[in-house]
Amino acid sequence: MYTSFAIISVIVLLYSLLAGKIEKAPLSGPMVFLSLGMILGPLIFHVLNIHIGLEQYKVLAEFSLALVLFTDAAKSNLIILKRNRRIPYHLLLIGLPLTILFGWLIGIFIFPDLSFVELAILATILAPTDAALGEPVVSNKQVPTKIREGINVESGLNDGICVPILLLLITMHSIQANEHITVAYGIGVFIKQIGLGFLVGAGVVFLAETLMKQGFNKKWIEDSWKPTIIIMIAITCFTLSQAIGGSGFIAAFVGGLFFDYRYKDNKPELLVGAHGLGKIMTAIVWVVFGSLITVHIIHHITWDILLYALASLTIIRIIPVLLCLLPNRLTKYQKFFIAWFGPRGLASIVFAALVLEEKLPHGDIIVLTAFSTILLSVFAHGISAGPMAAVFKQKE
Repeated sequence: MYTSFAIISVIVLLYSLLAGKIEKAPLSGPMVFLSLGMILGPLIFHVLNIHIGLEQYKVLAEFSLALVLFTDAAKSNLIILKRNRRIPYHLLLIGLPLTILFGWLIGIFIFPDLSFVELAILATILAPTDAALGEPVVSNKQVPTKIREGINVESGLNDGICVPILLLLITMHSIQANEHITVAYGIGVFIKQIGLGFLVGAGVVFLAETLMKQGFNKKWIEDSWKPTIIIMIAITCFTLSQAIGGSGFIAAFVGGLFFDYRYKDNKPELLVGAHGLGKIMTAIVWVVFGSLITVHIIHHITWDILLYALASLTIIRIIPVLLCLLPNRLTKYQKFFIAWFGPRGLASIVFAALVLEEKLPHGDIIVLTAFSTILLSVFAHGISAGPMAAVFKQKE
């Protein structure tokens, strides 16, 4: 056990020391971590032997996503979003629903045995994009600012938007599968999860932000504790909401937005600790994915699963985005660039694990398809980020 911990620690440490150099190459952090997990794990050298159950892995991924949701929402800057709202608004309000619809329609032809609700669940799992996988693009100054902002805001907010959609679909399946569950009960559970998530996220941040201002003014807060404040606010939002029957992801997402709205003083300084811990936890998620998950799914990938995974990364994403960007004054390449960079990652991992717990009739196909799509996305988007961003410089 400690050997595996040591290997993971060395991987993350070395990457943190060399990140600036590595990320100048056509590589992304998730691509490096996943690849090392595959190479050192049972798939090849069998040096990294991680013994962790699905439940433990899901909890790790959940906490990672909660931190990412909170910090992404907290640094989304609602003023800038309002000023440059056309691209992200169109991506979120038109492109996202169309992507889910396209995923559902294409799923009907590829997976005829899956129910309509199961197909909608699969489409929703793979609809949100990953901010970490898109970092090589949004941090590349060669890419025009409005393009980077559009992709960044989309990836930061769409996973939070997809949470209630997924919860509603899971509730709909429960109603269909269990005759003792009424529609009213299912809707009640859905509203409870959403409502409690909103209340907990806003309530925790309101109390914490009030105490923070008091603490800073009266110098109650030790400097050594400052980096932990946002971490604990995000975790409290998530765990408290989960504990009382709400959605922890919505609580973390709403909490981050509310924090951005309420707190303005030295915010970047406070977010550094949570952002850094989120990076570490996400790195561990990807190493484990490469070592543990890949070895189990790679031998079960069928042609229909591979076909849907490829479709998810191409036509299911690209066509809806191109349609929603029609009113925007962008070049054809800019529109295609935004459409292509819809990487799937952490949110899809967590959503797939949530669905696996529900024991759907075709849950294994849904999870295998989701994980296969994520695996392809890590490499496809990681390798293409640099060369495609360089085209903008050539066009200048």
